[in-house]
Amino acid sequence: MVNAKSGSSPARLLGTFARQVREGEVAASRQGLRLGVDLGTANIVLSVVDGANKPVAGAWQHSTVVRDGIVVDWQGAVRAVGSLRDTLEHRLGMRFTSASAAVPPGISPATIKVFTNVLQAVGLETDEVVDEPVAAARVLRVTEGAVIDVGHGTTGVSVLHDGRVTVSIDEATGGHHMTLVISGALHLPYDEAEAFKVDPRHGREVFGIVRPTLEKMATIAARAIAGAGVTQVHLVGGASSLPDAPAVFADVLGLPVERPDEPLFVTPLGIPMVPGRVEEVA
Repeated sequence: MVNAKSGSSPARLLGTFARQVREGEVAASRQGLRLGVDLGTANIVLSVVDGANKPVAGAWQHSTVVRDGIVVDWQGAVRAVGSLRDTLEHRLGMRFTSASAAVPPGISPATIKVFTNVLQAVGLETDEVVDEPVAAARVLRVTEGAVIDVGHGTTGVSVLHDGRVTVSIDEATGGHHMTLVISGALHLPYDEAEAFKVDPRHGREVFGIVRPTLEKMATIAARAIAGAGVTQVHLVGGASSLPDAPAVFADVLGLPVERPDEPLFVTPLGIPMVPGRVEEVA
């Protein structure tokens, strides 16, 4: 179930945030600003929301500092987060002293510490560490059902009942693995296969090649939600962007699957949101 009491829809919030990230737009609000950091496998995204959980600013860059939910390039992560933080501070005319971070669900405390250490290395205290699908649920206002976050390196699944997480898992299959399959099938170098994958002109051919990989992701989700009483599924994450991805998940899960516009930006936007204030968004 999606909580729909607020006057501003998740789609509108996501559209606003996507423009802020891509075009450098900044909202006027300066009250209660909070910073979020998403150290993704393909992209690092920083987000800023105000005290009512409305998007204020965002910045991103392509990155390979994380692989399968693990920071593999410490210095690269620190440089990227520091640079993006500086960009946002310049746009907003203020300084941040703390931030929230997202992590793949189910990772070890030691691995979580690596993520928070990146924040500390750029002078940011940690406000909160949130599982990626849970961050997405905040944006979508999901209180009942499952959120599947398909990233570049992993597929994360969280099941929520009455707003509380009852299941949370993450497994290493994502957009990276689809690119590998395309690379092998078409005999392309990895970077060329990645470009081929995201080019909308090749959408039908790409889908035919990667459908088994999408089915594997859906099977991961099916195992996670088995017996959990899930009746609705929400699909997010950049690797879920293929037009037919929701249909594949719906077929494997036997459940209705919804995917918002701008699925790449759902989780980053939710990271700094304050739980329980999502109804206050106007």
